[in-house]
Amino acid sequence: MHGDSAQAVQYSDTVSQHKRFKVLSEVAPDLGSVVDLGCGLGHFLDHLRANGFAGPYLGLDFVQEFVNSANAKHASDPLTEFKQCDLIADAYPEGYDTFVVCGVFNNKMDNNAEFMRCVLEKAFAATRKQVAFNAMSTYVDFEDPDLYYTNPCEIFDFCKRNLTRKVTLRHEYLVREDRPPFEYAVYLYK
Repeated sequence: MHGDSAQAVQYSDTVSQHKRFKVLSEVAPDLGSVVDLGCGLGHFLDHLRANGFAGPYLGLDFVQEFVNSANAKHASDPLTEFKQCDLIADAYPEGYDTFVVCGVFNNKMDNNAEFMRCVLEKAFAATRKQVAFNAMSTYVDFEDPDLYYTNPCEIFDFCKRNLTRKVTLRHEYLVREDRPPFEYAVYLYK
């Protein structure tokens, strides 16, 4: 219905989508090779390429139509591939430097907490260097009943105790100038 747009992958607009991408790409000055979990239509790759990233990229998503569309759009890029992936059931590829998870934890489901822990554990085990992800924060004035919010302090604690001692929590950035920070990003380092 929305075509190749931010709205097709549940973002309100392209500007806020790219602000999120900027924050996640700041996990390291050199991302090396990238796996984008929940890649949608490959917009994070578009952002990376527009900002000088020339490394290998693998986009994984469970929606086959997104995978097909992204592969067709990026067919001329020899360092790019999109594949269908069940983030719970399937193994994650190894040998990549950076894993990015953008917007994957936002929608409510029956097992949000388990899903989030599983994805983070698998991504951190598979990455060679770092993982960057974002989530909706409980430090907000309003919670949409269809979205999943987490306490950033609890997620930081989970990551610090279970994944790595090298954790960065960012809750200062704005994706919309007319609203206070309503999401946060976390960087996990090997």
